[in-house]
Formats: sequence, structure tokens, C-alpha cells
Amino acid sequence: MTRGVPDAGKRVKTARGRTASSVRWLERQLNDPYVKQAKADGYRSRAAYKLIELDAKYALLKGAMRVVDLGIAPGGWSQVVRRHRPQAAIAGIDLLPVEPLDGVTIFMMDFMDDAAPAELAGALNGPPDLVMSDMAANTVGHRQTDHLRTMGLVEAAAWFAIENLAPDGTFLAKVLAGGTDAELLALLKRHFRSVKHAKPPASRKGSSEWYVIAQGFKGRATPATD
Repeated sequence: MTRGVPDAGKRVKTARGRTASSVRWLERQLNDPYVKQAKADGYRSRAAYKLIELDAKYALLKGAMRVVDLGIAPGGWSQVVRRHRPQAAIAGIDLLPVEPLDGVTIFMMDFMDDAAPAELAGALNGPPDLVMSDMAANTVGHRQTDHLRTMGLVEAAAWFAIENLAPDGTFLAKVLAGGTDAELLALLKRHFRSVKHAKPPASRKGSSEWYVIAQGFKGRATPATD
């Protein structure tokens, strides 16, 4: 981050009525410079800086005129797109309610709903240049199950990108520690000229999240004819 880091080391004054995990979460929030910077910059979440940092390295937003934001809540990533690409059309979707954002079409529905892809594609009046996904499945506490559930969402997001992206488009998605599963990685490499993994500085050190960046969409293959 380019600005000074606020003083760290704050403690929650009282833990009355709070669980140990909630106390740790509150202390982490109080001592997180990205949380404080997000408030100062008017972003809805610290996640905005993950996209800012990834864009600085990979130029994700360059030339983007139509953008899909999967798992948009609370809206930080779409805010970044609006500030960097004010003329871009943006469509987002989430199960959670999201406060309206100027210039962003928001659908409160399950991305796994059969109707969701068509709703998103129809909102942009053309194929997206960028499909970005910060989706993660609700955890159940079983590591293997949580991983499978989240990677299922990543795979669905990847297929949406493959079926809808404009040629030379970009797909960005959150994955878990270890990166993209081999089968999905092979799929992305077939359809994109460049596939990389990255962990932006704004991702907490203890977090298992990584991001897969697939750029240079080759376009959908046309069916063979007799």
C-alpha cells in the first residue's frame, strides 16, 4: 500500500459475551491496515486491494468494457472496476444482499441457478472482457469438503467464462491453497494463452486463498461441419 500504515497492536477492550474466535476476529480487524485504508478510501471491503494489487501486476482491467463480478458482496471489487474503468458495464451476482452501486447491475440469486448465466450475460449487451470470481463456499469445518465445495464454484465460474468471454478476455478466480486442481488447470490452459497463480499482498498471511489468472481467451471452438 502506498499510504502510511496506521498504528497496530490494538486489543478488544472487553470480551464479555464474545467467543474466543470472535475476539480474535475483532482484534485482527482493528489491527489490519487494509481495513482502515478501505474505510479511508471509501471501499466496502479490504478485498478491493486484492484486485488493485493483481491489476497492478497483470493489467486485468486494461481495456475492459464489460465485466462480470461473481460473488459480488459487499461490492469492493466492482467499486475498483468503476473507479478504474468508469465507462465499463458491470453485472454482479451474490446470494447475499448488496447495497446498490452506481453503474452496476446486481442480481441477488444463486450463481448455480440455471437461469443465472443468462441473466448475467444479458445485462451487459455483449460478451464480457473480464469475468472475476471471489466466490467461496460456506465452510463446514471439514477441510476436504470445504475445498471440494469451493473448487466446484471455481469450476462453474470457469465454464461460465469459457462460454461467455469475448476473445482475448480474462478470467480471475479465488482458489484455495495448492492452487487450481489439475483437471481445471488443464481446462484453462486449453482455452487461455496464459494461466498463472498469485497471492496478492492484501491476502492475509494465514489465509489459504490464492488467485488463478487466466488471460488471452482463445475463443470458443466452432462445431465441426460435414
